[in-house]
Amino acid sequence: MSNYLHSIRRRRDKRLAQTYAQRDGGDQRIAVIGLGRFGSSLAEELMRRGWEVLGVDEDERIVQRHADALTHVAVADCTDVEVVRQLGVHEFPTAVVAIGTDIQASILVTSNLLEEGVPNIWAKAISRQHGKILERLGTHHVVLPEYEMGERVAHLVTGRMLDFIEFDEDYALAKTVAPGVATGTPLGVSAVRSKHGVTVVGIKRPGQTFTHATADTVIEPGDVIIVTGKTQAVEAFTNLG
Repeated sequence: MSNYLHSIRRRRDKRLAQTYAQRDGGDQRIAVIGLGRFGSSLAEELMRRGWEVLGVDEDERIVQRHADALTHVAVADCTDVEVVRQLGVHEFPTAVVAIGTDIQASILVTSNLLEEGVPNIWAKAISRQHGKILERLGTHHVVLPEYEMGERVAHLVTGRMLDFIEFDEDYALAKTVAPGVATGTPLGVSAVRSKHGVTVVGIKRPGQTFTHATADTVIEPGDVIIVTGKTQAVEAFTNLG
């Protein structure tokens, strides 16, 4: 994998870890079932954020590899509900089913967690159909990391964006070099929001750090800005040049 794609994937997993952490700020325990590339990256990021992480995988070699990095590890098959009970996963406020290509195992494990009443379940899906099945089961949160990263990279390589995050089906935030239509006059005068349907929320001058943008902010050529709005409007604005 290229360093660029690896960097994007790491930032994605950090954001997911932050999202999980914010859901249950009072009880910082989480079980991550499946320690492949996605699960292990997520588990390690949660550890860095001070969480207590139980990592579970069927492969003993994988578990041994992460034994010193996580709070607790176990070699176990969580498709068996009795194993889930023995591990005490039902006592965790949050669990992530990060199983890779085995859709049947993913569904069985998720069903077991739901049966045991785990209050906050996240599950990785490897296809949209897989995701729909998990949603129908009652999974609280379904993520499709490969699809999401593919969509994000597509936005980056086909336009002038430096970074792109889609929060919902039709709402996004992007980092981009300021197009000419937004430079030279205060934002309140250039009326970027009314003319282009986006809001400039941050600005970074060369050699400086990001600051909040206000109606009095004057954007200069070469400034990097953060804009947010409907996905189509964000795409159009960042491509103005």
